[in-house]
Amino acid sequence: MKKKNIYKCFLCGLFIISLSLCTAQKKVQTDVGYGWSSNSVNTVKFRKNALTTFKHVQFIAYYDEKGTLVLGKRKLNSSTWDIVKTTYKGNVKDAHNDISIAVDGNGYLHVSWDHHNTKLRYAKSKQPLSLDLGKEEPMTGLEEKMVTYPEFYNLPNGNLLFFYRSGASGRGNMVINSYDIKENKWSQLQQNLLNGEESRSAYWQAKVDKLGVVHLSWVWRESWDVSTNHDLCYARSKDGGVTWEKSSGEKYKLPITAASAEYAWEIPQKSSLINQTAMTADKNGNPYIVSYWSDNGVPQFQMVYLENEKWKKVNTGFRTTSFYLGGGGTKRIPISRPDILIKDKGNNTFFYLLFRDEERGSKISMAYSNLKDIMNWKVTDLTNSSVGEWEPNYDAELWKNKKKIHVFVQNVNQVDGEGLSKTKPTMVSVLELNNLPK
Repeated sequence: MKKKNIYKCFLCGLFIISLSLCTAQKKVQTDVGYGWSSNSVNTVKFRKNALTTFKHVQFIAYYDEKGTLVLGKRKLNSSTWDIVKTTYKGNVKDAHNDISIAVDGNGYLHVSWDHHNTKLRYAKSKQPLSLDLGKEEPMTGLEEKMVTYPEFYNLPNGNLLFFYRSGASGRGNMVINSYDIKENKWSQLQQNLLNGEESRSAYWQAKVDKLGVVHLSWVWRESWDVSTNHDLCYARSKDGGVTWEKSSGEKYKLPITAASAEYAWEIPQKSSLINQTAMTADKNGNPYIVSYWSDNGVPQFQMVYLENEKWKKVNTGFRTTSFYLGGGGTKRIPISRPDILIKDKGNNTFFYLLFRDEERGSKISMAYSNLKDIMNWKVTDLTNSSVGEWEPNYDAELWKNKKKIHVFVQNVNQVDGEGLSKTKPTMVSVLELNNLPK
């Protein structure tokens, strides 16, 4: 009897240990290949997207140490990537010149890369789910001579939207193109949606919700100097970007200007307000915008959201280190721009902010809260070591369809004002979060 009891205790112990190990295994990080790391061009926040998933296949894009555009794909749950070095290159010495990718409803990969007030660079895969790109080609031939910040967005019907700035910082306009998967053709929807009137330009973030509503928010900038960022504005489109309205339903007369815009939150210049962050929407279509700026000397991650047709703001308040944001070029900033994910569960709404902060050792971190306890934010680190000047970019399609978080990871450097560091290539990897904190 004693031996049986000892044996049962032994098995029970093994079970508890095994259960504990399984519970602790919350993250998996899979290496992809070595990428350029002398600046942050592979990890800038305005990439849309670095990672994307179509059905069971995940795609990735980055520049290698020679500035070659590299594409990869894998089956979900596989650690093996198929990697292709394309024939295309980018000017990696300028951190603006990021790569953005998307897969349309027919499975074709679309890629745009290497822009900072330069001509459009765009190509599409020759076959569905292929990494073999066709020739460089125009989209519409309109407003394609001075392109910056290319962004793809997937629509529920399989079509794509493509946003970019036409013109220079401080006097640029927002262009929107639409790709029709039935006609395999791009058309221009907006030549100048957000009109800077040759005096300012808009720096935006967008989200397509589950109903296909396009949510758009932006800050205005009066010059090349980031310290002239001000105010947070909002618009939405219920017809795929053709017509636009305010949160009240009032129709905009296009183009939208500083005088006609809806101001979700007024923020003065010289507030260390960052541009090009992130936004999302809940199951009811209420938008949530995250950014950072200073109310009292310490820039904090802040969330502006619509509730019962009124705009509200939450200051997460957990940062303690002060800095001032100003100047031109790609900045070396002690914190990254944040990204936001939202999960509706029952009658509650949970928020997750991805970011990097020097005061936490420049690791990848996550702050989280819920709408019922919105003033109470908890923070956890997702990596054990620094990722340099990394900024968050996650697989938005995978999260939307399967509520799985896969994050593009690379330890990169950024010298202030578009400088370069003398560093060796570092590993590009994908961090998979299997359990979310509560």
